[in-house]
Amino acid sequence: MAKSKTTASASASTYTLTDKAFNFLKTYINNPSPVGFESSGQKLWLDYVSPLVDTTFVDPYGTAVGVINPKAEFKVVIEAHADEISWFVNYITPEGLIYLKRNGGVDHVIAPGQRVFIHGKKGPVKAVFGWPAIHTRLHNPDAKDPSPKVENLFLDSGARNKKEVDDLGIHIGAVVTYQDGFDELANDYYIGRAFDNRVGGFMIAEVARLLKENKKQLPYGLYVVNAVQEEIGLRGAEMIARRIKPNVAIITDVTHDTYTPMINKIIEGDVACGKGPSLAYGPAVHNKLLSVVQDVAEKNSIPVQLRTVSRSTGTDTDSFAYANDGCPSVLISIPLRYMHTTVEMLHKSDIEQTIRLMYETLLTLTPKTNLSYL
Repeated sequence: MAKSKTTASASASTYTLTDKAFNFLKTYINNPSPVGFESSGQKLWLDYVSPLVDTTFVDPYGTAVGVINPKAEFKVVIEAHADEISWFVNYITPEGLIYLKRNGGVDHVIAPGQRVFIHGKKGPVKAVFGWPAIHTRLHNPDAKDPSPKVENLFLDSGARNKKEVDDLGIHIGAVVTYQDGFDELANDYYIGRAFDNRVGGFMIAEVARLLKENKKQLPYGLYVVNAVQEEIGLRGAEMIARRIKPNVAIITDVTHDTYTPMINKIIEGDVACGKGPSLAYGPAVHNKLLSVVQDVAEKNSIPVQLRTVSRSTGTDTDSFAYANDGCPSVLISIPLRYMHTTVEMLHKSDIEQTIRLMYETLLTLTPKTNLSYL
């Protein structure tokens, strides 16, 4: 197993993950934070961020915000989303099997054979997605080999009737998350559940740490935003953008590494893990702000990759860009393999370079930065 790289200085020009940061990343990724139930993850994040900022607040639905220079009139946001896709308990059979509904864009194809936690009234309950053995499927010539669908997937918790399910604290509406957590592969690759997009929450926290440890004084208020409910329509960002009313927003999320099978570069573009953060062109992405970020990347020798989006970015960028009277917004993405699975994969160097890019961009911006189109 690869080992974490440990004791780096706080200087962004030589930034690598410290032991403390790496341990927080692992803890934060492993902690369940499903859509609409992000509280435990937000508490971890606030514990890490609070010493790095002047003040914090949480909105009614759980978006967590750390603020530097809260009295400043000009406001800049750096933002990620905290939620992960999951399932809801929807129906319990007389035999104690549990059927589900999606909570966000969870992929039903990967479910058979997976281990999960059902977050019930008495705490997490272990369960598995049951699936008929290959022998029973293939040895029935009159039946077509079934494929996973939401309506034929079920959980087995060991309960054999409804009362036993109830005794475990499982109820209709209980949320279900996968058990798989953080791990390391060769050549500085990390895998885990919910890198989409808790890696973003980690990166914006690290930007705040760099600013604090390097004693940087910003000429504006910085709002470090970890939003909820992105996976079901960018809802957390929509709410917090109206509350903060920022002048500039820098959003970070994940994008697809297009170097795996079954992904078409003609459609998805040319992006790879380990080659730096990805910058997007699109209507919601502010051209002038994007140029500022590109200039920062060139000046600081930070490698970037380019891609395009169509009508929308599909990220919280859209909520910030079109909020209030319009907010110049830019999207800095980190390449990711196997999105919305339990083995989402990214590269350590991309994390470090994305943190550097956000940090150096913040040091470049001022309230006088010309972002006017005309």
